[in-house]
Amino acid sequence: MFCYQCEQAAQGTGCTKIGVCGKQPDVAALQDLLVHQLKGIGYWGNLARQQGKKDAAIDRFLIDGLFTTVTNVDFDPAAIVKILQHGDKIRAQAQALAGAAANAPEAATFALAADQAGMVRQGEAHGLTTFAVDADIKSIREIIVYGLKGMAAYADHALILGYEDETIYAYLHKALASLSDDKLGLMDYVGLAMECGKVNLTTMGLLDKAHTDKYGHPVPTKVQLGTKKGKAILVSGHDLKMLEELLKQTEGQGVNIYTHGEMIPAHGYPGLKKYTHLAGNFGGAWQDQAKEFVDFPGSIIFNTNCIQRPAEAYKDRLFTWGLVQWPDVEHIGGWDFSAVIKKAQELPGFDEAPGKEILVGFGHNAVLGVADKVIAAVQAGQIKHFFLIGGCDGAKSGRNYYTEFAEKVPKDCVILTLACGKYRFNKLDFGDIGGIPRLLDVGQCNDAYSAIQIALALAGAFKCDVNALPLSMILSWYEQKAVVILLTLLSLGIKNIKLGPTLPAFISPNVLNFLVQNFNIGPIGTAEGDLKQILGAAA
Repeated sequence: MFCYQCEQAAQGTGCTKIGVCGKQPDVAALQDLLVHQLKGIGYWGNLARQQGKKDAAIDRFLIDGLFTTVTNVDFDPAAIVKILQHGDKIRAQAQALAGAAANAPEAATFALAADQAGMVRQGEAHGLTTFAVDADIKSIREIIVYGLKGMAAYADHALILGYEDETIYAYLHKALASLSDDKLGLMDYVGLAMECGKVNLTTMGLLDKAHTDKYGHPVPTKVQLGTKKGKAILVSGHDLKMLEELLKQTEGQGVNIYTHGEMIPAHGYPGLKKYTHLAGNFGGAWQDQAKEFVDFPGSIIFNTNCIQRPAEAYKDRLFTWGLVQWPDVEHIGGWDFSAVIKKAQELPGFDEAPGKEILVGFGHNAVLGVADKVIAAVQAGQIKHFFLIGGCDGAKSGRNYYTEFAEKVPKDCVILTLACGKYRFNKLDFGDIGGIPRLLDVGQCNDAYSAIQIALALAGAFKCDVNALPLSMILSWYEQKAVVILLTLLSLGIKNIKLGPTLPAFISPNVLNFLVQNFNIGPIGTAEGDLKQILGAAA
């Protein structure tokens, strides 16, 4: 195997024996084969679309297939085999829709092996080390692949709520088809990568609309970090619809629901916070689950990525839902959560133990609702600078930088944060500036859309370019959703981003140089040094 799609790639170069995430070599091979198969489906789908022909089943399979290969989603080889077998039928549908084509790539025509062992061998033959292409083209192709995976995750959440957009499907087909086209040059792929960021802005906007249409705009809300007496279920992941269905099914049953990780923003949505048994948030970011879940006295369910190898101490009360799966962990295939509820009722649950409260719910609607106060505070010199400190958290060393940076931010500056990287500092007390909290939790990783809308609105109010705002982005990355968010920021022309804790292994030196020259993107240094450089340049 060879995999370097996430920040924790072994030796900073790639996992070759077993994934640091826990991915086994057979799963890695099957996922490589699935990506190869998706390129073939994209080829036929793109050709059909050029003739004005579409098929919703083909479009939607691309979403499921890509999301399945995101880091920390599906670790079950048997489940991926079923997806590949379904994908083989989808590819045949796409080919029939497109009609005959000369010189179709191998990805569009290969015969899927009959069994899992054969599929693993096929996947090994189409891994990253098998591509004999220019290093820079390979690098930018992989950036596009990872961007597509991240975009598919957001599109999946929106689709579950019944929202989809033709622009997304058209781009997915085109981009996947391009990955097998050796006639394209480096700048062709750079253009496709920038288009990926642009289309992802549409995708995140669609998901924002899906969330706010369904649950209302988030409002500033205090979230309890302590516990309520009663049986308990912990929900980890990103999917709000799944949480809503669980809340409905547990209403009046004496079972309290707790959020974990990127589910904490759910507490800010009026349509979800109305459930009084949405009790609070338990634990921190995803990488601490193995040591924290042992102490959760109820059932636990993952509804999207971020699962890691479960400890035996809680594996028997762990469930998965949606595309996330782990071998020998019970998977909920639909919307009936009775098994999860039954397990929770068998377990002791919590005693009453109130704890600290933290604020969430500062989406674009909430922040822009007090934009006049924010603008006035800037004009009066009360707010000197804004820092967006957010992104993925992870287990690799170097992430204490983000805690230290947040702690050192001067008291006349405001911090925006989002995604699970906030757990590095969201329990600290930053105070306020004239009633405006100094720490504004914008939401999940997909709520980068909210942060962008806030930045664009401020740029409009001050009649300047976004890059001229007193705003700096200090981002942490881990997996492919962070990659596509970065592409979105770059597609908007946003510069001077600091990225860490390490730079991606899949970015070649020449591609990195392109990003530095055109966007002044750079690695994080020390918290004190970076703050001096940013605030010195802003002075």
